[in-house]
Amino acid sequence: MRNMSNIPLSSARISALCGSAAREIVIDVVTETGSTNADLLARVEQLPPRQCLLALSQTAGRGRSGRSWLSSSEGSLTFSLAWKFRRPLHQLLGLPLAVGVALAETMASFDIAAQLKWPNDVLLDGKKLAGVLIESTAARDQGVWAIIGIGLNVTMPDALAVQIGQPAAQMDGAVTQDRALLLARLLDALAVAMNLFEDQGFAAFQSRWNALHAHQGKAVVIVDQGKTLHEGVACGVDANGLLLLEGSAGRITVMAGDVSLRAVAEH
Repeated sequence: MRNMSNIPLSSARISALCGSAAREIVIDVVTETGSTNADLLARVEQLPPRQCLLALSQTAGRGRSGRSWLSSSEGSLTFSLAWKFRRPLHQLLGLPLAVGVALAETMASFDIAAQLKWPNDVLLDGKKLAGVLIESTAARDQGVWAIIGIGLNVTMPDALAVQIGQPAAQMDGAVTQDRALLLARLLDALAVAMNLFEDQGFAAFQSRWNALHAHQGKAVVIVDQGKTLHEGVACGVDANGLLLLEGSAGRITVMAGDVSLRAVAEH
């Protein structure tokens, strides 16, 4: 196999590998930046309706709740997709979950059995493979801009594993040899998913998400800043992307916000 670092990760090559669904996405690649989400948010009104920004190195990547996202220039994909929706902001509630479905199903096409952790993580063998951070802002001419930040571990260099300090997944096989092809496939799936979400909302993804749910039927706790808010059995998500939790008082729904889900064994 060819060394992954020898295969160009350029905008021209990624665009050439994209299918028809992603052909309207303008792709930019930069050597280094702080945060691709922050870069797109800073110039959102000058963007085309669909813009992807990939950074070979991201020095200030962010996850949910202000956490850092650590990555490597050799073994990660860190990119943001700016997408302009006609839907109002409150109807984008399930968008991170729809993005997760697109990511996990793309992984499956490479024979990688990824699963989803509510609300915005992609897991492999119980360890984090990818994370999603979506930031939004109102468009001047109606609608909403969603900046969809994605960090994906392709391979895991030893030094990065030490930096992260907790279990993190990586991919195996031929998919690791060509990140440009992987990104093109991801953009194809994301474009299809975003168009479907625009038309039908999260309801179109509910059953697909539940089929990939890593904690289905398992005991979990919902934690906010170290404090347990709820505990019970995870029963998937509803048509809005809210977690269904079966507890001592019956079934409740949980909104994402800044809360985190943990398996009881992890708590």
